[in-house]
Amino acid sequence: MLIKNIKSLLQVRPNDTDWVAGAEMAEVPAIDNAFLHIKDGVIKAFGTMNDCPQPEAGEEEIDASDRLVMPVFVDSHTHLVFAQWREEEFVDKIKGASYAEIAAKGGGILNSAKKLQQLSEDELFARTLPRAHEVLAYGTGCIEIKSGYGLTVEDELKMLRVARRIGRETPLTVKTTFLGAHAIPAGYANRQDYIDLVVNEMIPRVAEEGLADYIDVFCEKGFFTPAETEQIVEAGKAYGMIPKIHANQLHISGGVEVGVKTGARSVDHLESIGPEQITALQGSRTMPTALPGAAFFLNSAYPPARQMLAAGLPLALATDYNPGSAPAGKMAFMMSLACIKMKMTPAEALNAATVNGAYAMDVLPTHGTIATGKAGSVIITRPIPSLAFIPYAFAGDVIDKVIIDGQLVHEAAQG
Repeated sequence: MLIKNIKSLLQVRPNDTDWVAGAEMAEVPAIDNAFLHIKDGVIKAFGTMNDCPQPEAGEEEIDASDRLVMPVFVDSHTHLVFAQWREEEFVDKIKGASYAEIAAKGGGILNSAKKLQQLSEDELFARTLPRAHEVLAYGTGCIEIKSGYGLTVEDELKMLRVARRIGRETPLTVKTTFLGAHAIPAGYANRQDYIDLVVNEMIPRVAEEGLADYIDVFCEKGFFTPAETEQIVEAGKAYGMIPKIHANQLHISGGVEVGVKTGARSVDHLESIGPEQITALQGSRTMPTALPGAAFFLNSAYPPARQMLAAGLPLALATDYNPGSAPAGKMAFMMSLACIKMKMTPAEALNAATVNGAYAMDVLPTHGTIATGKAGSVIITRPIPSLAFIPYAFAGDVIDKVIIDGQLVHEAAQG
């Protein structure tokens, strides 16, 4: 595939690029009037049109005049596998019910768990597959998928098997996360009994089947304490799972500090974060990850992006796509929220949604930037004036084509 006459080829960086942090996030390296040559599924060459090669025999040519081309989005935090939407809770919230009140009458995470436990693995896959194709059409090429709505040994395994299957049966690059410590299920008078189940039964079974790349815990008041989080994470690490922590969504919970201490790849949410947590992240290799879709839907505070960037930290963006607090998988909308609500610039938001997201889910060697040898997985926009138009047009669809490993997987309707 040869993409020609590109108005601007965005996110062109050296192959050894690490994350982008602090003031560097304000820049997105680009080549104007460019070409991109993809062969055998990977990027073979790129540059200005002055150096554009002739197409090889049988090679598809795409004219990208007036269009931007960029790496596919990397969504490093989702709960894509779930049984059913929870729109009835949405109505309850509008009428004034609190999260605690909804949970007390069987809502929340335990509601999702109850519904998921009633489905077979094939039924759960069938319900998840349309969401996978939805996010592909939104320009996501890499996605992390968590368990956590099973809360029994077999149902957690079922979720992770479905997530792995999404990676096999769609063009998405999928990483999976075991989140058995998402909530304490009903029926456990002693919470340590459930933690023991997670540590002694779930983690070994997940590892035995090779179902999880990461181990995650919801470290939050009313869910899991920092000490419990550390215990569970260390158990997962012993089986080769890398930590990722739900940290500081509702309160300053200690999740950031546990994440740094245990070498977490990322700490995600961060709606509640202060100077001490920012200091803890400085000098670590843990990626702070903002999930603005959850803050938007719950009408809560947003992560303080400007303070984190001023402190020299990197920042990633992800959707948190889930049925309870973030029922939206559109990364371009996360960029809009980052700009409007978190005061990030469009360049900072794109870096957060591509290169830094790729670091957060360990796909940076193949995704997140335009570099030779990386996956030929890119977004071609509709004719738009600039990068800033993507978050600016917050309800629009600016994507014309999505290409994964050199194959066209989505094309917008014309007209």
